[in-house]
Amino acid sequence: MLGTVAVWGSALAALALLAAWALLLPLLLVLSATAQAQGAPELASPPAAAHTYRAALLRASQTQWGLDAPVAVLAAQVHQESGWNPAAVSRAGARGMAQFMPATAAWWCARPGSASSPQDCQPDNPTWALRALAGYDKWLWDRLPADLAEADRVWAMLRAYNGGLGHWQAESALAGSTQRLKVDAACGRARRNVQFCDENLSYPRRIMVVLQPRYGAWGKSVWVRNE
Repeated sequence: MLGTVAVWGSALAALALLAAWALLLPLLLVLSATAQAQGAPELASPPAAAHTYRAALLRASQTQWGLDAPVAVLAAQVHQESGWNPAAVSRAGARGMAQFMPATAAWWCARPGSASSPQDCQPDNPTWALRALAGYDKWLWDRLPADLAEADRVWAMLRAYNGGLGHWQAESALAGSTQRLKVDAACGRARRNVQFCDENLSYPRRIMVVLQPRYGAWGKSVWVRNE
């Protein structure tokens, strides 16, 4: 008799658990959809094309940055720029995985200390593009205030990559601060046309918050707070 009672008790407990799950599942689905709509991190895997160039990105990152390279950030940036498509061409004429404009590519190769000649500039070449993206990011990083928190400095680096270091510096001067939120709030009030602020401010957020989680297994991540 006691055995029968125990069996029925277990069965009733299992039914109660299933009923609770049936009630919770729709709520969980709604919460998940809401989080995605609000820009929560995408936990999907990198696209298939990314794996083709993973080793090349790791080499480029470590060559330009050393062993502490923010690999996950750089991978997410390539994802944002071109979707890992070496033949990508934007409406403005930016080319390749790193989406360098022709003038930027020519300057990058001709600048003092460059290891490349103007003839070597090949934005459509994946190896060159990944090396140029990592190198230009490091060049920008080195010219940003060293006392910034790492995440804020990466954020500023990405804004500068997207819209120009001079614009970020002008907004910092206008804000009278290098603090990220204050500089971001000055967008469109210095030299930059305000119509470009939405793109420029969403660029680092999409890379660091939305896309970077896909590449966490590739190397170092840099997380930003209060984005």
